Amino acid sequence: MNDPYGIPETWLSHPDTSVLLPEDRSLPVRPRDSHKGDYGKVLILGGAVGYTGAVSMCAHAAVRSGAGLVSVGVPEAVWPILAVKQDVAMPFPADTFRDTAEKLAWCDVCVIGPGMGRDRARLQLARDVLEAVTVPTVADADALFPLSRDMDILKRTKAPLILTPHAGEFTRMGGVLTDDRAADARHFVSAHGCTLVLKGHRTVIAFPEGDAHILAAGNPGMSKGGSGDVLAGVLGAMLGQLPLHEAVLTGTCVHAAAGDLCAKELGEYGMTPTDMIRALPAVTKSMTGR
Repeated sequence: MNDPYGIPETWLSHPDTSVLLPEDRSLPVRPRDSHKGDYGKVLILGGAVGYTGAVSMCAHAAVRSGAGLVSVGVPEAVWPILAVKQDVAMPFPADTFRDTAEKLAWCDVCVIGPGMGRDRARLQLARDVLEAVTVPTVADADALFPLSRDMDILKRTKAPLILTPHAGEFTRMGGVLTDDRAADARHFVSAHGCTLVLKGHRTVIAFPEGDAHILAAGNPGMSKGGSGDVLAGVLGAMLGQLPLHEAVLTGTCVHAAAGDLCAKELGEYGMTPTDMIRALPAVTKSMTGR
């Protein structure tokens, strides 16, 4: 039997599992005397030759989701491209861990992985950052690959980690997929102590405290390269403005609601991740009641 949202009944059998709806989430009204430092300093690390779009979309999504300051560390070879693509976020060359150290000390939130690539130097940078960072960190895309080779990184990190894998990335990290994705996600976070956003139809968000949430929003039009990069940027922005638990739930809802708005206005075939970025202000505005 399914519930009205098409979620199998077995997924909801655990008492700590709930349905997550965008209309149930809200954002606080901003105080009139606030400033950019109040809304998070987000560091995004990613990009590679041929993959500048991913990290650029991530940065645009973070800005459009209300982040106060966004810095983007990319390889020096593509830094001039990002400098042209970004007009609010601040790109800088970052080929080694040394290049990122100052920004890691500066940031409130780190997002790592979009378009990062898997050559030896980039994988080493991802590993070094994951083991050194101390602020809430979203690990997405290529930053998940070092974990698939050494899950003990999760034991060595000092940061609250939010992993955002699709099904293939999840199984490469040792996750087991059955016919109950909520239970699968809960088992994974119980074993590894991280927060998990298991992407796909009916995305599951699971926390190490034991609760899991099934997102009843989103649509097939979001099944395009770049949608995950947008999600990573939205999550990074929300983590700079809200407590971790609330930020992850709200961020996934904002992302899904932007996708559903695009599907309504443009159709599932023609909508793109950049359309979703443009839809973010309408979604966040609706969530503040303005």
